[in-house]
Amino acid sequence: MIVCHCMNITNHQIRAAVDWMRAADPATIITPGKVYRALGKRADCGGCMPLFLDTMRSCASLKVAGATEADRSIPNLGTGKYHEGRRQSHRVSERGTAV
Repeated sequence: MIVCHCMNITNHQIRAAVDWMRAADPATIITPGKVYRALGKRADCGGCMPLFLDTMRSCASLKVAGATEADRSIPNLGTGKYHEGRRQSHRVSERGTAV
């Protein structure tokens, strides 16, 4: 499946790059930028980034050996519960209408 249409990157290429980086250095932190560089490409419009990240997360070799879920520095990141310290209804459009 093509994940990035701008650069013609498939899910198989992303998984192969993640596996290759993990085999080369088991303690490295793998980022989308590193995957793009490993493939010899650059991010263009960024529209593929959600699918790109989901594909990366689906790789069994993405996780660093010995790291636990508690090692993350930002709690609830990616769960929709993280609002950068603001109230959940911080937008005017989410509040009740003014009378």
